[in-house]
Amino acid sequence: AGSGPRSAAYAPLPEPAKSGLDHIVVVCMENRSFDHYLGWLPGADGRQKGLSYQDDNGKAHGTHHLVDRHGCGNNDPDHSFEGGRLQFNNGRLDGFRKGDNDDFALGYYLEQDLPLYGPLLKQATTFDRYFCSILGPTYPNRFYTHAAATDRIANDSTTSTLPTIWDRLAAAGVSNRYYYSDLPFLVLWGQKYLPISSPVDRCYADAAAGQLPSYSYLDPFFLGEGQGGSNDDHPHADIHRGQAFLSQVAKTLVMSPQWERTALVITYDEWGGFFDHVAPPRLPDDHDTGPHGKDDHAQAGFRVPTMVLSPFARRGHVGHATYDHTFDPEDGGVALRPQASDEEGRRRAQPGRVVRLRPPPHRHPRPPTRRRPRPARVPAAGGDQPDGPRGPVLARARRLAADAPLEQGP
Repeated sequence: AGSGPRSAAYAPLPEPAKSGLDHIVVVCMENRSFDHYLGWLPGADGRQKGLSYQDDNGKAHGTHHLVDRHGCGNNDPDHSFEGGRLQFNNGRLDGFRKGDNDDFALGYYLEQDLPLYGPLLKQATTFDRYFCSILGPTYPNRFYTHAAATDRIANDSTTSTLPTIWDRLAAAGVSNRYYYSDLPFLVLWGQKYLPISSPVDRCYADAAAGQLPSYSYLDPFFLGEGQGGSNDDHPHADIHRGQAFLSQVAKTLVMSPQWERTALVITYDEWGGFFDHVAPPRLPDDHDTGPHGKDDHAQAGFRVPTMVLSPFARRGHVGHATYDHTFDPEDGGVALRPQASDEEGRRRAQPGRVVRLRPPPHRHPRPPTRRRPRPARVPAAGGDQPDGPRGPVLARARRLAADAPLEQGP
């Protein structure tokens, strides 16, 4: 399949009320590219061994298998708006070893390094043309997961007024809840979404009690990334911590009485500066200033690992259609679509399906579990790099939490 949008026609999705799918759960991890993390997957367009990239001095560096789980001692690969363009280099994809990137950015993991993904992907549908929505860092891409748009190109903490999927779900009367592990990202909309925000432990309780809402969004533990203590997969986190977190989420959902009508979507906000061999496309966007325009939003970022686990999803299948982080609430339900858009036209949808909606023939097997590794030593919250990219959000979360409890609503 090519790297651009797929042109073949897709059968339309069924009406949400007739699909048999009542619950969508989205987990958004951090900062891994497809080749770096899943380039080993059979049937996928992945490349790992044998690639070479030159540094700023013209010296060639090869891709290589990473033998440690965190990359401590190496630079966090550049995944900024400017760094992404250096790596993209007008489609040449030859800048992954330039700038601040060292050899860590050219490393990759294999199936045996990822104790959950190895067996899990044999039971799930994986996508090898799922791109992050903008060639930029965490915050702009996470905004796309909530708003199908972004109002910034950097990790700044100004309050947003963008309309979101949460607004449209509420207007349609569709139940929804945002679950956070430490930093609630929705705090970037001020107090607006505090009533639907809950600690992640409530998700586990809701699933066990059969009380999951129609749409759920889970964020992992962000704090302590630089010290290896987070479980969001952002360097320099121990990747087994991320595998343990996702294993807990998957096991909780599969054991839920609601599982037969549920889909779990696991994705990553952006590529994290790691190498990938597929050129990302340009996507329709309201803020398209051209390939060399100021603050261009239309250039998608590199591919990120994305999969769907569900009784409705094809097991061991790899989908090759082009997708990004945008969602389309439709007729009171939520449908994932290639290049899905909101009604303002931020992304023009191409009809298609992410999961093959069909009655499950039998109960889905339980996903493999991974024992949670011993936590790394993480500084107290006050010492979590207050001048780093998450410092302002942490400070804002504390201020808002002091003004209004995060646990509200039914």
